[in-house]
Amino acid sequence: MPISEAHLTESYWPADPSEPLLEITLAQLLRNGARDAPDRIALVDGVPDRAARRRWSYSQLLDEAEGVARALRARLAPGASVAVYASNRAEWTLLQHGASLAGMLLVPLNPAYKASEVEVILRSSRAAAIFHDLEFRGNDLDAIVADMLGKVEHLQEAHPLAELRRFIDSGPRDGGLPDVAPEQLLQIQYTSGTTGVPKGALLHHKGVVNTSRYVALRAGFPEGGVWINAMPMFHIAGSAVTSIGCLAQQGTYVMAPGFTPDSTLELIESERGNASLLVPTMVLAILDHPDFARRDLSSMTTVLSGAAAVPAALVERTRRELGCGFTILFGQTEINGVVSQTRLDDSVLDQAETLGQPLPNVEVKIADPATGAVLPIGEAGEIMVRGYQNMQGYHGMPDATATAIERDGWLHTGDLATMDDRGFLRIAGRLKDMIIRGGMNLFPREIEDVIFDHPRVAQVSVLGIPDEKWGELVGAVVIATDPDDPPSPDELNEHCRARLAAHKSPRHWYFVQEFPLTPSGKIQKFKLSELIAGGAIAAVDWDPSAAVAVERARS
Repeated sequence: MPISEAHLTESYWPADPSEPLLEITLAQLLRNGARDAPDRIALVDGVPDRAARRRWSYSQLLDEAEGVARALRARLAPGASVAVYASNRAEWTLLQHGASLAGMLLVPLNPAYKASEVEVILRSSRAAAIFHDLEFRGNDLDAIVADMLGKVEHLQEAHPLAELRRFIDSGPRDGGLPDVAPEQLLQIQYTSGTTGVPKGALLHHKGVVNTSRYVALRAGFPEGGVWINAMPMFHIAGSAVTSIGCLAQQGTYVMAPGFTPDSTLELIESERGNASLLVPTMVLAILDHPDFARRDLSSMTTVLSGAAAVPAALVERTRRELGCGFTILFGQTEINGVVSQTRLDDSVLDQAETLGQPLPNVEVKIADPATGAVLPIGEAGEIMVRGYQNMQGYHGMPDATATAIERDGWLHTGDLATMDDRGFLRIAGRLKDMIIRGGMNLFPREIEDVIFDHPRVAQVSVLGIPDEKWGELVGAVVIATDPDDPPSPDELNEHCRARLAAHKSPRHWYFVQEFPLTPSGKIQKFKLSELIAGGAIAAVDWDPSAAVAVERARS
């Protein structure tokens, strides 16, 4: 009997070998595409102006990526870290493949990051070069990078990503490229921990390639299909799950500059898209858009979703109105992307209430957080994962790595869930205090440190506030240094927006005289959440749109 049909007796899923595990690198995957389908379109720069869209066949993509690789090899030491600080554009993918072919590590950076956030990651990763946009939504990336060149000692050079062609031309036109093994590192993907210090998950070729391939297969993505992507490339959903999943099926990857419902609908129609990964807020925006009914979306076979709760009504509506399948993903950066996923033929209830069954070739257990012991079916515990897809560790952080990965290979996800006798997972909560806003993982300690630095703030606790559109929004509960004269939300917001990306800045502000504490003095965040939900602590009214308008006017 296939494992997928087995009836488990405890909350443990053994590795399912039904789908082969490929011993392959990202570079080999690209070379296979150029060999098997050289003239098929591999990459489309999905800008709004259809006449301005650039296209690369598989043979052209490999040729350009090899040019990037040779230029990198001529300038940087073997195994160097290469940062990319930019929004979605075709050059992002060219650089990613070039770094892979050169045996170097890609370090993605969110273009919304401010200078202090960028500096921490550049120092941690020891990036030798950075490719960047000039600006992003009023954020002067060019100025930030110029400052980093004079401040971060090991950062040797910087290049505008839009001028990647010039960079390619600066390198040799021929020359050998290194042999890269599947276990070698591909990417340092930064995430934050409970300490607020960014941690660089060391992702390897074998993990990223196979995990992304399994996602595409379970989603029913056809060989040679068309994948429309509006997820940010600095996030693992863009740089791995979607782009490499598409490549594994030798498909056409259409990269949108960003998400808007009208542009995504247009790309699905004009490029005949078969699949797209969209968080629930994106799905709703598309279904509710006035252009939805007049667009020809008949090419769509699958919507992939996750990163927030997906209501049963949304699954049913998507299936009905888009006439396509629906699949839900669950994972995290430390496991190279995704660990479990629903199938297209799963019931609507399983789609809405579960995270599906684990992907092939990985072990999953629900463990007692204190002992690591496997729990009985249906009992909540921590999701732990063991297998090929675990990260190699956190870059330069042996203690954090040892905490995350046990000696016997089990990785702590920090997420609480149950497993039923079919192996379907259901989220029950989080060990970490992570906030999930529109599919983005935010970590309270980093935000708390910024707010605490305000001279009129004595203490602060940051937590997620449920929101119908975004899943969660950032809320900050503040004790003022002078309770009779607390700072205004506008003042605090201005302080945060100067130091944090916009999506990390609190949307809701609460002021209290004291926090509920444990006997050891730790803040009980769950009690704060209960008090807010029950109305005992009310948000202070303010106009976030006014703050955005002020910021735009300044930029």
